[in-house]
Amino acid sequence: MDNTPTLLQIQDLDVVYNKVIIALSAVSIDVKQGEIVAVLGANGAGKTSLLKTISGLVRPSGGKIFLEGREITREKPNNILRGGIAHVPEGRMIVPHFSVRENLMIGAHTADKKTIQKNLDQIFALFPILRDRYSQTGGTLSGGEQQMLAIGRALMSNPQILLLDEPSLGLAPVVTDAVMELIRTINREQGITIMLVEQNAFIALETSDRAYVLENGRVAMSGKSAELMNNDELKTKYLAG
Repeated sequence: MDNTPTLLQIQDLDVVYNKVIIALSAVSIDVKQGEIVAVLGANGAGKTSLLKTISGLVRPSGGKIFLEGREITREKPNNILRGGIAHVPEGRMIVPHFSVRENLMIGAHTADKKTIQKNLDQIFALFPILRDRYSQTGGTLSGGEQQMLAIGRALMSNPQILLLDEPSLGLAPVVTDAVMELIRTINREQGITIMLVEQNAFIALETSDRAYVLENGRVAMSGKSAELMNNDELKTKYLAG
């Protein structure tokens, strides 16, 4: 029996836009402490809506969200961040005219000032290129470097759980492999739980421990990533070619 505590629990989550567009319907997901959990699905399946709702950027129409057993369903984004959930959005969303340092410090506004330098040192150990680019503006970085900066910015808040939305988007395969290895390192060496949204199902299953598949806003399938990799239905829909 697995006695690992559940860190994040999502119960029967509904998200409806403009009272007519159903983004999520009765979605239930558990994420245990120390896991990497992937969320797969085609464009429009509800993956980004799920992460935005967890981080407080979107208000759900129904259902509940718990962090370590405490309900956070209606809390404001800043309080959710302070509570330990950091969100790296799709497209990275760094500030292009801010320096690397300034972008990182955006993520530090909820952190204790005494820990800021410690956090910076850990981020530079993970991403040495960011130390080299410390004074360079974010918009001049490569796509892979911008993704590292976006993850580093999130890590500045000392999160318990990291929500990653399409971290491989727009990256060359070799850069994607490097970013996924860094994600595994963050999980393994820093003990940070990760919820990984990815359209690239193969990469997501290789990186994660367990996975959920969303279709039309509902959970269509879930299980251990290694087992889902061999699921015929999933292979036909998401791993073909």
